[in-house]
Amino acid sequence: MTTVARSPNMTVHETRQRLGHERNSRLTQLSAIEDGAALADPELLTAQTAAIRRVLTEISAAEERVADGTYGACQDCGARVPVERLEILPYVRYCVSCQQRAT
Repeated sequence: MTTVARSPNMTVHETRQRLGHERNSRLTQLSAIEDGAALADPELLTAQTAAIRRVLTEISAAEERVADGTYGACQDCGARVPVERLEILPYVRYCVSCQQRAT
């Protein structure tokens, strides 16, 4: 297990707040999609719902990493994920280099 030192730029509390905000945003999106389901293209509805559920899964995994002290470490190479990247995508698992190789 790789443990990453906490950055003074992003505390555990702030990280949890960001993840909570991301979760709430996605749940709001999911609710809006479900409310408009009767009017939506079924294929688009399925794709949007699946994408949001994937992000919710990523958010839960990030919360687990916060709890076990591995949040902020790239899950591929173990390097520190830049704080700026975590501020934009607080649930991200990989540094930019490893993410580019994976896609």
